[in-house]
Amino acid sequence: MSGIGERLREERERLGLNQGAFGELGGVKANAQGNYEKGERYPDAAYLAAVAEKGIDVLYVVTGRRTPKPSNALSIDEYDLVEHYRQLPEVDRQHTIKMVTALVKLALDQ
Repeated sequence: MSGIGERLREERERLGLNQGAFGELGGVKANAQGNYEKGERYPDAAYLAAVAEKGIDVLYVVTGRRTPKPSNALSIDEYDLVEHYRQLPEVDRQHTIKMVTALVKLALDQ
């Protein structure tokens, strides 16, 4: 099972998170996250399921092989954008749609 720690660190760095913030995604403290990354301990299924919910490629972490993504899969940035959009009140959602539509038109005209 060597390599899990390095791949966890790689996924953490891909998200731009420190060990504490990444550990919180999986429900552990920074020191546990550090132990995982050093290969001193291995994460359990609950941790892996929790980080998978946040967009971590758990197949890659465990096996070293990336999970193939369907063509309609969202990136982490896209997922975050959609989640933030869903938290807006309806009136703000409509304004957001208008703003994004205008930005796309401007970008395409350049």
